[in-house]
Amino acid sequence: MGQICGSSDGYQRSVQIRLPSGLIITRPINLVSRFEITPNTTNQEEDPPQNEPQERRTQTPTHHMITRSRARQQRLNLPLLISIMAILLPCAISTSSRCPEELTLDKKIIYATPVGTMAAAVSQSPGESDDSLYPIAVLIDELRNEDVHLRLNSIRKLSTIALALGVERTRNELIQFLTDTIYDEDEVLLILAEQLGNFTPLVGGPEYVHCLLPPLENLATVEETVVRDKAVESLRKLADKLSTPALEEYFIPMLKRLATGDWFTSRTSACGLFSVAYPRVSPAIKAELRGLFRQLCRDDTPMVRRAAAAKLGDFAKVFERDYLVEELHAMFCDLAVDEQDSVRLLAVEGCIAMAGLLSEDSRRDLVRPVLSGLIDDKSWRVRFMVAEKLTEIQEAVGEDMTMTELVPAFTNLLKDPEGEVRGAAAQKLNTFCANLKKSARESAILNNILPVVKDLVIDPNQHVKTELAGVIMGLAPLVGKENTISQLLPIYMQLLKDSTAEVRLNIISSLDKVNDVIGASQLSQSLLPAIVELAEDGKWRVRLAIVQFMPLLAAQLGQEFFDEKMLPLCLNWLCDHVYAIREATTSILTELAKKFGGEWASKNIMPKLLTMSKDLNYLHRMTCLFCLNSLAESVGPQQTAKEIMPIIKELSEDNVPNVRFGVAKGLLKIGKVVDTSVLQNEIKPILMNLMNDADFDVRYFAEETKNGLGLH
Repeated sequence: MGQICGSSDGYQRSVQIRLPSGLIITRPINLVSRFEITPNTTNQEEDPPQNEPQERRTQTPTHHMITRSRARQQRLNLPLLISIMAILLPCAISTSSRCPEELTLDKKIIYATPVGTMAAAVSQSPGESDDSLYPIAVLIDELRNEDVHLRLNSIRKLSTIALALGVERTRNELIQFLTDTIYDEDEVLLILAEQLGNFTPLVGGPEYVHCLLPPLENLATVEETVVRDKAVESLRKLADKLSTPALEEYFIPMLKRLATGDWFTSRTSACGLFSVAYPRVSPAIKAELRGLFRQLCRDDTPMVRRAAAAKLGDFAKVFERDYLVEELHAMFCDLAVDEQDSVRLLAVEGCIAMAGLLSEDSRRDLVRPVLSGLIDDKSWRVRFMVAEKLTEIQEAVGEDMTMTELVPAFTNLLKDPEGEVRGAAAQKLNTFCANLKKSARESAILNNILPVVKDLVIDPNQHVKTELAGVIMGLAPLVGKENTISQLLPIYMQLLKDSTAEVRLNIISSLDKVNDVIGASQLSQSLLPAIVELAEDGKWRVRLAIVQFMPLLAAQLGQEFFDEKMLPLCLNWLCDHVYAIREATTSILTELAKKFGGEWASKNIMPKLLTMSKDLNYLHRMTCLFCLNSLAESVGPQQTAKEIMPIIKELSEDNVPNVRFGVAKGLLKIGKVVDTSVLQNEIKPILMNLMNDADFDVRYFAEETKNGLGLH
């Protein structure tokens, strides 16, 4: 159904019709027929009275598209129009509650005009129908369109449509329509569930929030999990806006329906709503809710029990302390010994919530036995979850229970037969040890934990060793210098020599933590041989990590020691076959030149670059060029003119175009460092020569640099 939207000539000869798609068409007025449809009559054509004065007939009609003569009406394809009437008549007299009331009027005046040979456009006059009906008509049209993108577009514009309709019609028509007729793709339903959570101001404010519950209740029962979760999220958002009487009148009955629904989908959704409703209702309703949640914890369907286990922690936080021990603990115990490991592993989070709410004595009596059962569970997935949540459990149970219960449990997890569990536990090594009671920390690490860690160094599972290498360096500050040298350095050495590249990389990346504890001297004596060996490692990422570690070593070891032990490695990396290594080395040498000064660079770096500028491999000449460009700023204008410019001039005549346009680009940076005389007498002639080069790219970059330096 379209809508008459205007005329360019005052409805004298033509009329404009906006189709539901948004397209506006213009039709001659003599090809438009007027039809009046009532529940008890068939289509009927109307003509203006034949005796109407001529001057009245030349004025704009009351209904803008009244036809001028029966002869003109007969030009239409009458069979086609009759077919249109047959389709529109049921719509006009329908009283179905699925559509808004304004769409089922007792009388409709419509206009039809042919489009092509076998089609017609149908529209309503704005004078005879409610313009505000148009947005919802478009919504209904697009919601039923076969194209999912149109339906998505319609759902995304629900708020706009609601604003156009007003709060009353949104409550009475739009929400009712969505409640009754939405059966769509999951993607559409997901957006709808999200939109409805923000509809409070569009239905008239918190006083009318309850009208949004029915469509969200329907969405909370669908099969797709993400749609249900989004519906629950929106329901929780709306629950906070409901007054306490409205919560008990509308929200609680809905929650009960969901919790006792026939399908598991509704019962799983209900689990997420208890915590938001429970604190604000009367004691009698609270007792009902506790009973309902207990039933869900013992539901026959594992999916429901999983949902209850996942939401138990949230529910526990709003429980009165009197019922924690009496009722909630019983639910927790049921879930912790469930026959399904997928339920038991979710009980771990409930354990954390319970432990955080109970007193120390109650925690020891009620939580400790259940926690011990979860730690020793027969399913590796449950033990893995315990290892993943270990530091959270540690914070919840407190320092005393950690020392007596969790330290032995942690060592057992580090020795677990399943590699995934050992890896998860190893990942928590540093954090777990840092959270131990200070007075007993060092003893627990050295006597209980390190003996087990030493076995992990030779673990057959690479994942376990990789996780261990990523965190074990953090133990050094916790045990002190002497224990680091005697206990940890042998472990570090062994991991540095591991066959797995990721293990070596993780150790190298954390050397600074050990350096802060034992000092550079001890570090160099113990680990330097391994570092030198890794400088030529077959894995380029390992070599890159060593390159990036050089500035730290230089700062800690001093210039003399660095020049003797590490500088040859840095210069060799300039010729590495991996570009990332060469690039990183260039940056590192520039940083070292700033640290040690221009004379150091002239003495130690320039001879190597001079040799590379004559290398047969053009990539080495390119690397030399990049390094010269970077060093210019560090060594200053005098050394740049004296030592760098001669090499640049030689490279500007290189037989490889890539080197020549590299010179052209690099001179922009060098030109900003040197004096004006060097700029005019040395750089400008080089650029002028390059501007006449046979290669287009060389000429282009030379021109760009010349303009950038302001040379004319």
